[in-house]
Amino acid sequence: MSCCAPGTEAAIELAGGPGDLPPSEELMLASRSLGDGCRQIDLSVPGVHCGACITTLEGALAGQPDIVRARVNLSTRRLSIVFREAGEGGPVDPRAMLAPLSGTGYAIHLFTPGEEEVDLELQGLIRAVAVSGFAAANIMLLSVSVWSGADHATRDLFHWISAMIAAPALVYAGRFFYLSAWNALKHGRTNMDVPIALAVTLSYGMSVYETIHHGAHAWFDASVTLLFFLLIGRTLDHLMRGRARSAISGLARLMPRGAMVELHDGQREYRPTGDLKPGDRILIAAGERIPVDGVVETGSSDLDCSLVNGESAPLAVAAGTAVQGGTLNLTGALTITAMASARESFLADVIALMEAAEGGRARYRRIADRAARYYSPAVHLLALLSFIGWMLVEGDIQHAMLIAVSVLIITCPCALGLAVPVVQVVAAGRLFEGGVMVKDGSAMERLAEIDTVLFDKTGTLTIGKPRLVNGGDVSPDLLSRAASLAAGSRHPLSIALHAAAGHPAGYSGTLREIPGGGMEAAIGSDLWRLGSRAFAGGAGGVDDRPGGQAFSEVVLSRNGTIEAIFLFEDQLRPGAAKTVEALSAEGFDLAIVSGDRAPVVEGLAQRLGIARWFAGLSPRGKTETIEDARGHGHRVLMVGDGINDAPALRAAHVSMAPATAADVGRQAADFVFMHADLGAVSHAIAVSRRAGRLIRQNFALAIGYNVIAVPVAILGHATPLVAAVAMSTSSIVVIVNALRLKGLGRRRVKGQEAGAQQGFAVGRERAA
Repeated sequence: MSCCAPGTEAAIELAGGPGDLPPSEELMLASRSLGDGCRQIDLSVPGVHCGACITTLEGALAGQPDIVRARVNLSTRRLSIVFREAGEGGPVDPRAMLAPLSGTGYAIHLFTPGEEEVDLELQGLIRAVAVSGFAAANIMLLSVSVWSGADHATRDLFHWISAMIAAPALVYAGRFFYLSAWNALKHGRTNMDVPIALAVTLSYGMSVYETIHHGAHAWFDASVTLLFFLLIGRTLDHLMRGRARSAISGLARLMPRGAMVELHDGQREYRPTGDLKPGDRILIAAGERIPVDGVVETGSSDLDCSLVNGESAPLAVAAGTAVQGGTLNLTGALTITAMASARESFLADVIALMEAAEGGRARYRRIADRAARYYSPAVHLLALLSFIGWMLVEGDIQHAMLIAVSVLIITCPCALGLAVPVVQVVAAGRLFEGGVMVKDGSAMERLAEIDTVLFDKTGTLTIGKPRLVNGGDVSPDLLSRAASLAAGSRHPLSIALHAAAGHPAGYSGTLREIPGGGMEAAIGSDLWRLGSRAFAGGAGGVDDRPGGQAFSEVVLSRNGTIEAIFLFEDQLRPGAAKTVEALSAEGFDLAIVSGDRAPVVEGLAQRLGIARWFAGLSPRGKTETIEDARGHGHRVLMVGDGINDAPALRAAHVSMAPATAADVGRQAADFVFMHADLGAVSHAIAVSRRAGRLIRQNFALAIGYNVIAVPVAILGHATPLVAAVAMSTSSIVVIVNALRLKGLGRRRVKGQEAGAQQGFAVGRERAA
């Protein structure tokens, strides 16, 4: 079963021959559309535990022409495959496409997210730790008696008792390593468990040989102690991943198992959540959670949306209000129309973002995977050379074999294999606790490298909810006329204008929205326009007051003559001033890139203390600004929220967007922060930088350990027992070092949660 991830696996294994694969129709049904002719399917691979496993699975699919990418998430043991729906020869056959996985030797299952899963692997690891620890303690007591001077007969008896204790312990506790090593060798490859299994077996075999020949020394204690420490390290790694993902698991458990659906004939039917589809009319009673994203059709109630926006105050909803899956209905009964399936709803988006973060192929992880791939053969070669060298020097096969076993044990690459993934998983969990979701593991690495931060204005530095400030200065007729045109647009200024006029009915005639301009309608013989000054054109009508230049404006014109100017002000996003101050103190180069008018942008820049600002930029202009900064050697973080920011978010070295952003903006960004507080930006930078330092420290610890330990073992100064303790300790040190990241920024996160006022729901409503 998959590790630390909510879900259930279909009882279909893909690990046998091609004939064992499920039908292509079932594989296609289990996949989901990503748009642009691509689909994604998620498979659970419970046997994955190291970089070599990742390389094997991804390499098996690398040559498939219809596969866009295949990524293994080490934390969730999940293989995500993005493939094209149609190739050169027509529709793609998923069954044939996945056939190479049959030769890898891994058990692979279809994965269905959203259901709780018993962590059988953790239970097995804990039992194995207990068995190996009990055996090691008893064998060590017998070894102490031997070391204290037991005579020949007593020594042989204690050795035989140790052998009988060690044998079942090695079989039971060592099965994790033996099965993994055998599976790798059976398919013509190696992994990090091969030298472990070989070292344990040789150590036990040599000890039995010594016991049979009444030898003075045996190393049963080394064999069992090695397994004991290795299992402690693997269990800690497993627990760490589970705790880092506990928030994600909790989110998945919020998804209801099913919902009551009202059919077209008025009948009611209870359906599993996975069977809900867009257009279904779903009945939600008070106290139930909403299963999928939708729109309220009838009824009114209060929703607990703390999951969505971090705000503890209930949100009042009525007919026409967009609601998100996972929110709790508190007071009244609702009938909602489903707008998305369970796999495309809010909770699924959150879980997918976090899992994408852990599965990212960052530079550090690629280095570690490449090192682990070649490390195992190098260890075997080094042990063989040590054996041959000591045989040439001494001619003592027993001593040469003892040194070779010590080399095998002391060079097991567990610490190197854990150096990167443990830090990435802890960092992703730490960011999630702070309200930041990561879409790509490499994004954290890139965020730690930035030296320049560019902010969009509306919706990023401000909350994106403008307020009309001069409504009393405009005639009611013109205000009503402008509001009827604004009703056809989802632009924040249009929404504010429509609300200020009391939500009048929209214009019933032909109405066009010009991207980047505004609304246009022919009323009688007149052409009315509502939008920017450049779009509306003309002159006269209303004087431009100097005091109004610091406000955003919307112009209403008739036949090119300005009839009214509507002025708006926007509020700063919570934490914006403190974030700008903190980033400036850290030495970052800050700037505002906005499509708004120069006086408005300049006023906000002065208010926040940002020296550089760019106004009136088109989407291309923002992208060119980023490319210009890159050309001067800068690495840019772009923070934006709108559809017009999407090209800039893609062009930047790394990007962030608030959860209130349009869908396109969220998809283009590398990070999405859920809470309203802009402090999430500085928090993400701090966590990413700390994670980078810890990864480098872990590399240094793993490499430094080998630089010191390997020569000691080759020179014959380390017994198998000493080698076992040294190797296992290095793995535990790497894990403990990674866990230091969990203590970063607790107070900062609490402050963000206290100030959170908006979230994903607002973005969905704005983009509807």
